Amino acid sequence: MQGAAWPQVLGKAARVAGLLRDDGSGQGSAGRMAVSTFAIRVGGAALAYLSQIVLARLLGAHDYGIYSVAWTFLIVIGAMTCGGFSTSANRFIPQYLRAGDMEGLRGFLRVSRQTAFFLGTLVAMLGICLVFAFRTAIDTDYVLPLMVVLFALPFFTFGQVQDGIARSYDWPLLAMVPTYIWRPLAILLLLVVAAFAGFRADALTATVVVVSATMAIALYQYVHLKGRLAPKVPPGPHRVDLKYWLAVSLPMLLVDGFLQLITSADVIMISFFEDPDKVAVYFAASKTLALVHFVYFAVRSASAHRFSGYLHSDDRTGLADYVRQATHWTFWPSLAAGAGLLLIAPLLLRLFGSGFESGYWLIALLMIGVLARASVGPADALLTMTGHQKSCAVIYAATFLLNVVFNLALIPLLGLAGAAIATSCAIFFEAAALALTAKRKLDITTFVVPLLFVSRERPVDQ
Repeated sequence: MQGAAWPQVLGKAARVAGLLRDDGSGQGSAGRMAVSTFAIRVGGAALAYLSQIVLARLLGAHDYGIYSVAWTFLIVIGAMTCGGFSTSANRFIPQYLRAGDMEGLRGFLRVSRQTAFFLGTLVAMLGICLVFAFRTAIDTDYVLPLMVVLFALPFFTFGQVQDGIARSYDWPLLAMVPTYIWRPLAILLLLVVAAFAGFRADALTATVVVVSATMAIALYQYVHLKGRLAPKVPPGPHRVDLKYWLAVSLPMLLVDGFLQLITSADVIMISFFEDPDKVAVYFAASKTLALVHFVYFAVRSASAHRFSGYLHSDDRTGLADYVRQATHWTFWPSLAAGAGLLLIAPLLLRLFGSGFESGYWLIALLMIGVLARASVGPADALLTMTGHQKSCAVIYAATFLLNVVFNLALIPLLGLAGAAIATSCAIFFEAAALALTAKRKLDITTFVVPLLFVSRERPVDQ
């Protein structure tokens, strides 16, 4: 038995090695893209976590809770404001490159970023007016930070589209380092400088720092992306198909928007029921859990445009095989990271300050949802990139509504634990619905358990 098993082991090892070398099929660059993305997200998650610890120490639990809500507010609004172009770039750019349609490509590269910046500016102005108009109904501590943080929105959405463009060209460093390395580092350094300069270290100062860092990093990324695109896309005429682009992008916008709402709604809803100090504990727990969740987002980022490429090449077998690999890349590292995190979470939470260690059981409850999502891999990106973005949007809309209902029911009864249970239950529904839809629409299995047997039954020479 042991001797017969060796060819299978060697065959699997050869297939993994093939993913990391350029064999002309695209699998090599796909593997390197996933590894690069994973490495960046590891570094980014560690840096972001360190920055959150320093922020909590500098601001104190009360102001850190206010800052957490303002930052979450920016992320949620930003996901809903980029017009869907941050995701549709992974579909349109490979499509135009394969067709040799340089006019369409030039038009998309220009108009997608312009539209995102315009929408970000418009929504920011509207948001500031609404917060001011309803200031009497909002806790006084939140009003100014919420208004200030919205000034970052145009640059935030602009940067998201640039991330999508860079990913579509297999430039993971340019796509992710500015967002996941330079921006949190800039926020951290600017806040420390502001504190040493004599400014009060509070939530308002932190949101001003967020605006400054977001603007600077978006402009930095724009300059470098422009330089990388210059030899790839020479000057020439461009074509604008805005109606077509929006028709495809808007359902993707709903997918990304609802995904972010599902991920972040609990933090915002807790602020309706609990004081900022408890919001801070929950936010610290969710940020600690992000050390596991980043695996899913890393593989999702690396895979989206690959799904589109297989679709436009009409390679259904390659698509199914890549989905299987992406699911394994997502689930098993997430499981290992989750087990390790549960061992060291009490120590990590104590780094935030006194009282934060009470968030340990929140991490354990939220972990259920994270592993449920990881068990189906980037199934949402698969549906979106293969023309089923409307089905995906419906699933996320239903998941968000369930999340809101569960949170409204459980937070008053169970407090922070109720929010964690509500979020995990909603994500469990999301994962099951995505896997069933992918099977029904594409006849592709995304759930990790049956894929284990597919892997074992697959011939070695494949």
